[in-house]
Amino acid sequence: MSDLLFAGVGLVLLLVAGDLLVRGAVASSLRLGIPALIVSLTIVAFGTSAPELLIAVDAALAGAPGLALGNVIGSNIANVLLVLGVPAVVSGLHTSQCDTRSSYLQMMGATLVFIALMFLGPLEIWHGAVLLMLLVAMIGKAISDARAARAADATTQSDEVAAAAEHPLPVWRAVLYLVAGLAGLPLGADLLVDGARQIASQMGVSDEVIGLTLVAIGTSLPELATTVMAAIRKQADVAIGNVIGSNLLNILAIMGVTSMFGPLVVDPGLLRVDIWVMLGASLLLLPFVYMRWNKKRTTGIVFILAYAVYMVSLLYEV
Repeated sequence: MSDLLFAGVGLVLLLVAGDLLVRGAVASSLRLGIPALIVSLTIVAFGTSAPELLIAVDAALAGAPGLALGNVIGSNIANVLLVLGVPAVVSGLHTSQCDTRSSYLQMMGATLVFIALMFLGPLEIWHGAVLLMLLVAMIGKAISDARAARAADATTQSDEVAAAAEHPLPVWRAVLYLVAGLAGLPLGADLLVDGARQIASQMGVSDEVIGLTLVAIGTSLPELATTVMAAIRKQADVAIGNVIGSNLLNILAIMGVTSMFGPLVVDPGLLRVDIWVMLGASLLLLPFVYMRWNKKRTTGIVFILAYAVYMVSLLYEV
């Protein structure tokens, strides 16, 4: 009963923190003259990826590499199919005005590099060094884009963000929202995941399955809370930027840092199925990024059903 209570408290905290983080990120982008998309690819993405980092490092230190790897792979799958599927069903995502081509290419490149490194596993320090060097390059690109946006007077902001500029939050409140959101997300995820792990361990399932299912869903809840609130507020750039940025950080930052605590032995089951599901889910975003399709409710339902089928297949193997 206490495990369920912790999980429930964690979920509520995630929802509140996600809302605060969206408000703070958009307000900060307006104050700094930076497009909300860039803010979501950096500050928001770092904040919502914190739970994955905490879980992955803890799992590596505890000698449970399957949990660490399954967490990241499962989170990236959930981020695309579930985290973008649910808000699309709630209110739709008008992504046609969001230019995420550059960040999407970075995400796909990082995904392919990660898959290659897994086949060269177990993941050790040099694998982590490769991923962290790519992370530095990505952050440098984000900084360059931010400077360019400021020089252009932030003309690339979406209509929704431009409209929000008419009633900007005070600086202190924007900072307070950001801090509260960044602090509340990992705390809420920690409470929820701790409860979920205790329940799952009593069921006697493997580390890989726990990582791919309960832990992955739990650590993706910050992204889900953030994207749902962004969709409701008609800020699609924050929603899709958060998912792409989080997937990038899951691979480059989380696996880069966690590999330093390795070696992380790669389970053959992950190489046979799950990494390809992760790659396939990432490719599903291609038409929305390059053909500027909007994510309608029907698309969201398809994404959620695809994720449900994947979850059932994992549980069926147990």
